[in-house]
Amino acid sequence: MSLNAVLEGVTGRIIQRSTPTRRRYLDLIARQQDRGVNRPRLACGNLAHAFAAAGYDKQTIRAGSGMNIGIVSAYNDMLSAHQPYSRYPDQMRLFARELGATAQVAGCVPAMCDGVTQGQPGMELSLFSRDTIALSTAVALSHGMFEGAALLGICDKIVPGLLMGALRFGHLPMILVPAGPMGSGLPNKAKQEIRQLFSEGKVGREELLEAEAASYHSPGTCTFYGTANTNQMMMEVMGLHVPGAAFVPPNTKLRQALTREAVHRLVAMGAEGDDYRPLARCIDEKAIVNAAVGLLATGGSTNLAIHLPAIARAAGIIIDWEDLDRLSSAVPLLTRIYPNGTADVNGFHAAGGMGFVIGTLLDEGLLHDDILTVAAGGLHAYAGTPELKDDVLTWGERRVHSGDETILRPATAPFRADGGMRLMQGNLGRGIFKTSAVAPERWTIEAAAAVFDDQEDVLRAFRAGELNRDVIVVVRFQGPAANGMPELHKLTPSLSVLQDRGYRVALVTDGRMSGASGKVPAVIHLTPEALPNGPLAYVQNGDTIRLSAGDGSINVLVDQAEWSARIPATQPEQEDGTGRELFSFMRTGADGAEQGASAMLAAMENRAS
Repeated sequence: MSLNAVLEGVTGRIIQRSTPTRRRYLDLIARQQDRGVNRPRLACGNLAHAFAAAGYDKQTIRAGSGMNIGIVSAYNDMLSAHQPYSRYPDQMRLFARELGATAQVAGCVPAMCDGVTQGQPGMELSLFSRDTIALSTAVALSHGMFEGAALLGICDKIVPGLLMGALRFGHLPMILVPAGPMGSGLPNKAKQEIRQLFSEGKVGREELLEAEAASYHSPGTCTFYGTANTNQMMMEVMGLHVPGAAFVPPNTKLRQALTREAVHRLVAMGAEGDDYRPLARCIDEKAIVNAAVGLLATGGSTNLAIHLPAIARAAGIIIDWEDLDRLSSAVPLLTRIYPNGTADVNGFHAAGGMGFVIGTLLDEGLLHDDILTVAAGGLHAYAGTPELKDDVLTWGERRVHSGDETILRPATAPFRADGGMRLMQGNLGRGIFKTSAVAPERWTIEAAAAVFDDQEDVLRAFRAGELNRDVIVVVRFQGPAANGMPELHKLTPSLSVLQDRGYRVALVTDGRMSGASGKVPAVIHLTPEALPNGPLAYVQNGDTIRLSAGDGSINVLVDQAEWSARIPATQPEQEDGTGRELFSFMRTGADGAEQGASAMLAAMENRAS
């Protein structure tokens, strides 16, 4: 099958746009490989410090006779997704020794959970934890002790942050090593219903807590298709996992076998061998386009509209939301996973999962099949299904039929012909609308604005009955510069209640809504943000706003003379606390959401220019 014309056109557009920055990046990596810090160049004192506690592996590391793998881990035992990583380093050391290699924990990165901080002050650290993770990854790998790296991370900012930092060491081969999702608990639809009842005061805190605990109940990632699981999908279509590793449950023999294979592949991909696969070559323009296609084909998290540009920039590649919009017109929606359906990721995996998705997209020319993957068989290897036969890891024949067409369909008979992520633009700026999560009859809304500067004020207005009408709720000063761009998912139950009461409701914000956003129309990530004087800062209560995902427009319907005479609103004073003040330099330095909302990348590029 020849490559889809839209896919080819977008890829060419990205390559052309990125030529100077990609060249600068690859030149940097070439210099790092030739003259950078590495084990042979370390002084004796440097080297002795690094193997002093290596125990059994001390002599091998000292002699430099095999690859030394740096493990960068997001382990902590508070978060279910990362708790399984506690035993990985010991296992990986054993797997490395099987091939005469060694492994050391190079460093750990923070792993905060938006589920824990949702609606709390700590959420204002969330997006910038990604830059912190990137910096921590760079610190871990800066010792020059490693010929390859295993990146252990899963959730929202962790995978993007790991890649952003690791790409500074792109001459090394690297593999992302996942841990898998928890078992299915309380169905997501039932959890959503309890949340809405709680927001109406019809059930109490104990009933809500019981429902949440029945949903989030054991080690592994959350089972809805939010940012964490979208990250895992993305690693598969970019070829950065061992094939089929994304959604295998933790603490199983198959999961351990996949981790063993990751270590063995790292050893095989080393610069001293004949199958050198450095990260800088694995993540190229085509791999980034594949990630975007996977995002659209599976109805993934809107957070990746921020994270993917940031990952790409770290590799010298420039993409924008118009690229996503163009791809969305050609990429069909193949899945219905909550919040875009009722099934969870375990149901998706059982129906055929990532192997089926990659296989059917390849069949229709909707993925680049010539990217450099960590698997020796290229991207086609990712269409197979991993399994154990007599305790030996193998990959079975690809599944050509979905196991459940209410969850997963082929590209020739999709749920929708487009990928369901729309660029919205007009006199309020540019934003994202996730149409795949919203019924088409709700794509166009024209209503009076109710303007808020804080999500708690929205909830107070809801409880007071002030939003019982057709309304477009505007929540501003939620962008990167204002307060770190928190997710506003806490608003979803209340806005859903209004919609269920028969009102036409939408959310417009310069903040985020996450992969857990659901059925309420939302134009999010609006840029320029309200601070200091973006268009949202001029909107007033009662202004008529019209948004239409059909034509990708969002406009405030105010006479131009009146609009020009207005004085922009100012952000309410921000209180210190919960460490938010420590991140003030990141808020000051961050660029816009469409560029990836990164202070680190903005500073790096300013220095380069």
